[in-house]
Amino acid sequence: MQEQEMVEQLRAGHDPKLLPSEPQPLIPLVQLYARDVPTLPFPQGNDLLQVLWAPGYGIEGCSADVQVRWRPASQVRQVLRTPPEPAYVECDDHVPEPCLLHPEPVREFPPGHLLDEALDERVYRWCAQQSVSYQSDLSVAPGWKAGGWPAPFTFRDPAGRDELCCGECGGPVEALLSIDSSEWHGADGSWRPVEADPEAAKPVGHPYRSHAKPTKVVIGRGYTLQVYSCVGTPSHLPRTIMQ
Repeated sequence: MQEQEMVEQLRAGHDPKLLPSEPQPLIPLVQLYARDVPTLPFPQGNDLLQVLWAPGYGIEGCSADVQVRWRPASQVRQVLRTPPEPAYVECDDHVPEPCLLHPEPVREFPPGHLLDEALDERVYRWCAQQSVSYQSDLSVAPGWKAGGWPAPFTFRDPAGRDELCCGECGGPVEALLSIDSSEWHGADGSWRPVEADPEAAKPVGHPYRSHAKPTKVVIGRGYTLQVYSCVGTPSHLPRTIMQ
């Protein structure tokens, strides 16, 4: 009878009495060394970037659910083999599968919403003649990405100045990290690397269950979460916007 009551409580909603009251650890989202991403501007004296978050629905905006840590790698003296885990996860789509990163530089062009009207018309007229899509094929690389141009706005209007600012000091922000639901566009395979050709056999012992979605993270209905960092004080809480 007690088990049945607990099941009914869970079905009705999460009972606060069943959840831990003490602060829960954040989980690691990405770790980058300056040597691997030389074009990413690191604050002076730091060569390690760590981004952590609480997997849930409060990751947008500017909150403690997403935090960036810039630090000298030399200060990491003890690496935990088993990092602490939260007792409860609100959204399992936000829990990444462990992956080993292989950073690769790519050339991008500004997303459409950052082009002025005259240039926008010229670009899209040229793309129509060439039968290519500027947004999907030429401008911003999809997938998980450090630095570069911010992701295009796909399901909503572009963010205004009231959103594109630091939530702590109100200063300017810049694109730091793109967290995408897929590494390339699905239907046409645009930006898909040659080694991930669907016709090619998956190598024996390949560590990831999916070439296109190695982290298994899904943002919304397959969107991108853009992480912006404060230009003046990078240690401030980042601004995050689903795009």
